[in-house]
Amino acid sequence: MLQISEIRKKKNEIIKKLQIRDFDASTFFDELLNKDNNRRKTQKELDGLLKKINQFSKQIGELYNTGKVDKANILKIECTTIKKRVKILQDEYAKAEKNIQDILVQIPNVPHKSVPKGNCETDNKVIRKSEKKLKLIDNAKPHWELANNYNLIDFELGNKITGSGFPVYIDKGAKLQRALISYFLDKNTEVGYTEYIPPNLVNEASGFGTGQLPDKEGQMYYVSEDNLYLIPTAEVPVTNLFRDVILQKNDLPIKCTAYTPCFRREAGSYGKDVRGLNRLHQFDKVEIVQIQSPENSYDTLENMVSHVANILDNLNLPYRITQLCGGDLGFTSSLTYDFEVYSAGQDKWLEVSSVSNFESYQANRLKLRFKDQNGKINLCHTLNGSALALPRIFAALIENNQTKKGITIPKVLQSYTGFELLN
Repeated sequence: MLQISEIRKKKNEIIKKLQIRDFDASTFFDELLNKDNNRRKTQKELDGLLKKINQFSKQIGELYNTGKVDKANILKIECTTIKKRVKILQDEYAKAEKNIQDILVQIPNVPHKSVPKGNCETDNKVIRKSEKKLKLIDNAKPHWELANNYNLIDFELGNKITGSGFPVYIDKGAKLQRALISYFLDKNTEVGYTEYIPPNLVNEASGFGTGQLPDKEGQMYYVSEDNLYLIPTAEVPVTNLFRDVILQKNDLPIKCTAYTPCFRREAGSYGKDVRGLNRLHQFDKVEIVQIQSPENSYDTLENMVSHVANILDNLNLPYRITQLCGGDLGFTSSLTYDFEVYSAGQDKWLEVSSVSNFESYQANRLKLRFKDQNGKINLCHTLNGSALALPRIFAALIENNQTKKGITIPKVLQSYTGFELLN
């Protein structure tokens, strides 16, 4: 979330930048700063009374030691009165803190200066397209037909066991899925990411720390008896590894990768958008997360984008990279690049990765900080990206590589799958 100190210093500038999101922050900021002024007054009075209590306590001890009991007792009575006032002020301060946080969590992150204005995904800016060209056989099929014909995935069986959006991968389909996961993890660790296997359930504090709560509460599966949430992405548990941590400057950057199943309630999409692997409630994803210093975070973002692009190049998948406009930007992000692969069997672009810089927005919630060379404590910048989300990669791979003899497996995956052709 945003810092009140920054809002005080750059109020009008931040209001203007948030308008790119079509978000009017002026009313929020007026209320926020008014409440913060009252909190400061409460804090000032509270600090004064606590100082007075310490002074009285010292004086009372000295009076007792010198036999001046009556004077000591008078001060004790006065001290008791002050303590009652302190309790009232402490309650007021805690209430003010909560009220301020309730406002802050409603304000999205400030977009980077390069983010274009726009209302939805059609206003996103395509910044790069791969040069890979496709030559498909006649009567090319979409992946849900191929998955059935080659016995790779059983969507109906998953529907029977759980419900729609929970596919069952079978035999070589399962091996291809596992091969992709291993390949992505190996590509990430090769360039310095440390692999983690985090929990698939997180507590409320973790969901709040990365911004899923309260913004995306309706999209998350909730285990009410234990007050835990199934993770929508490995970003949540991995970034929270560093919650309430103060790092040293030379610890940065910290680079993490993890494979996890992901769970999301996806509502409001119909027809072809939800056919086959296009939109699932449970899916596999390999994530990359970096913790970085503010001055280096945008170079890091570009490096992460190049890394994801390299993986897609090696898989020979046609892709494009788009920069999200203000209206399509995630609540916690300052700048996001989306990767979309071309799905030949469906003749459409499918999003397979988002790579984002959250600047200090998540770190402020997480209390994730670092100490610089001068001993000053600063908020870190956090970044994450999919490298990569499996379902649509799987879909594009089998659609784009279908031949009359079967589905060819990209060379980089063959040592992982143990086969070169699905037939």
